[in-house]
Amino acid sequence: MPPAAAASRVLVTGGSGFIGSNLVLALQQAGATVLNLDIAAPRNPALAGSWQAVDLRDAKALREAVARFEPEVVHHLGARTDLDGSAIGDYDANTDGVRHLVQVLGTVRSVRRVLFASSRLVCRIGYQPASDSDYCPTTAYGASKVEGERIVRRDAADAHYDWAIVRPTSIWGPWFDIPYRVFFDAVARGRYVHPRGQVVPKSFGYVGNSVHALRRLAEAPQASIAGRMFYLADYPEIEVGAMAAQIAAESAAPPVRQVPMALLRLLAGAGDAAQRLGWKHPPLTSCRLANLVTPMVHDLGPLRQVVGELPFTMPQGGHDTVAWMRARGQLPARPAA
Repeated sequence: MPPAAAASRVLVTGGSGFIGSNLVLALQQAGATVLNLDIAAPRNPALAGSWQAVDLRDAKALREAVARFEPEVVHHLGARTDLDGSAIGDYDANTDGVRHLVQVLGTVRSVRRVLFASSRLVCRIGYQPASDSDYCPTTAYGASKVEGERIVRRDAADAHYDWAIVRPTSIWGPWFDIPYRVFFDAVARGRYVHPRGQVVPKSFGYVGNSVHALRRLAEAPQASIAGRMFYLADYPEIEVGAMAAQIAAESAAPPVRQVPMALLRLLAGAGDAAQRLGWKHPPLTSCRLANLVTPMVHDLGPLRQVVGELPFTMPQGGHDTVAWMRARGQLPARPAA
């Protein structure tokens, strides 16, 4: 079956967030008419004209907005994404919101393709699932994303549109926020230290490549994407120390220091204590240290087969991200030569 034509009417839920802001901008620049449904205003103020305030948990408002717009392609990115909730019920946007959207899209005949965003956190870091439905979440957020995937597979099984699930990994770039902006900030200010002797491969992704991949998936032949799951990240994987070194060079920061793991464990313990006393996001905790040193490499072969080569290298993405942070006053100006 030939590739689908580029859609002229694209709905993006959660288009005010990090990946969504970049996707909405790219779609508009490509000439598409885009509607962003989100409870929050866009991070990028230039995109305010495409935004409509709609809560995915409000089935009536969602139905009216989607029916009125008549989209051809839908990118479902809307979700609560923090890790602060203690129970799956705290994340009803990720469960009831998905259920409402699937129900609504089933009544809108203009829709021909839907990409549902899930998360790599449906499994713990370092776990290699045996199948797309092999789950082991360790957070309430991850459990809510598991339930969201199950809703899609069950309720959209006989839908009139093609659909696929994408699991963003650790995505970074302009308009990002905690935790990955904190990593860039720490490296650029000379505050990041790397575990001595540790080589840690990670399936991270630059947002420009993620947007490119989402657009290619939206236009791919039906047989290559329908009902499948794709991890969303760059390929090949990056090595954390090498990425930190590149960011440091790009931001004219001192070279990244390497320190013994024993010292990092002590610092992480202090961060744990600070967190218990109310510091929401200390620089280092035991959980963050474990995440840092645990390899996280996902099977990106299926994505590469459909999407092909990616447009940005890690150094290019790092350059653009540091420049964006500097333009927003989040980093000091680059020293004069």
